[in-house]
Amino acid sequence: MLDAQPLFYELWRAGKIPVVLLQVGASRLSVHAAKAPAAPHARVPLPGSGDFCFRWDGPIEGALALLRERGVEIALGPVPRPAADGAPGQSVYFRDPDGNLLELLSTDQ
Repeated sequence: MLDAQPLFYELWRAGKIPVVLLQVGASRLSVHAAKAPAAPHARVPLPGSGDFCFRWDGPIEGALALLRERGVEIALGPVPRPAADGAPGQSVYFRDPDGNLLELLSTDQ
């Protein structure tokens, strides 16, 4: 949905690396199994405990349209939120299949 590209997926499937690596733009996410997390990991790794914010390039209406097109339930938003650099923005919140909270934030007003 966020155009994440899996990296080294075959190695993970073969059990040769302990995490699924996802490239999302210039960022990389390491996804650990809650039952067998790789080190280092969250203090208490549980499904649904993650909270991730991604910058959305474009107006927040585009993010809403994509989420609706894919049948994703909106948990909250759009609501005003500041970006990490303090710029005013708009955010929309939703959950992944494990219940983790995801946020798309746009500063394109």
